[in-house]
Amino acid sequence: MPGRFFLTREVAGIKDPPRLNIAPGQEVITITADGARHMRWGMIPVGRVNARGRPVMETIVNARSETVFDKSAFADVRRAVVPVDGWYEWTGEKRRKQPWRISRKDGEILYFAAIYDVWNGPGGVEVSQVATITCEPSADVRDIHHRMGVILEESQLDQWLSGSEAAAKELMRPYPDGTLNVEKADNVDWSGP
Repeated sequence: MPGRFFLTREVAGIKDPPRLNIAPGQEVITITADGARHMRWGMIPVGRVNARGRPVMETIVNARSETVFDKSAFADVRRAVVPVDGWYEWTGEKRRKQPWRISRKDGEILYFAAIYDVWNGPGGVEVSQVATITCEPSADVRDIHHRMGVILEESQLDQWLSGSEAAAKELMRPYPDGTLNVEKADNVDWSGP
């Protein structure tokens, strides 16, 4: 959906140490129409309201493609891309969950469609924050999760970042079947970054 990311190489001109367990609340490399930089993964919803006019209380990590351009909670956000090697999902019951590592079969970078904004906190603090966009799953991941991130091809980045809303909506669909590798991820330290 994605629940966690991993990234082990330089992307968008930014080289971080290899990270095998990137969790919500941590910084991720984010590409915008203005360039690449780090942003906090998860949008602080201060000042945002839902359709009933009530404050949105939870941090938003993923936004549904079906409603991202319609919900008042996402008014005035801008589009971004989060490049990663892959992501993790889990299946099973509590305490016995099986982690799964998902990446492109060809080993290339995955570009997750995202939205971002800047949260203005007390004392003039500004936090750039990002949330990925999700859609229905492809056949590759359908057995492990009912949603997946909207994944873009590198050739589609300009259309997502700078195109019209209608052009962006055309890209919000499952990644083609047969292009993702799904494998057990039993060797990851889940205790920290």
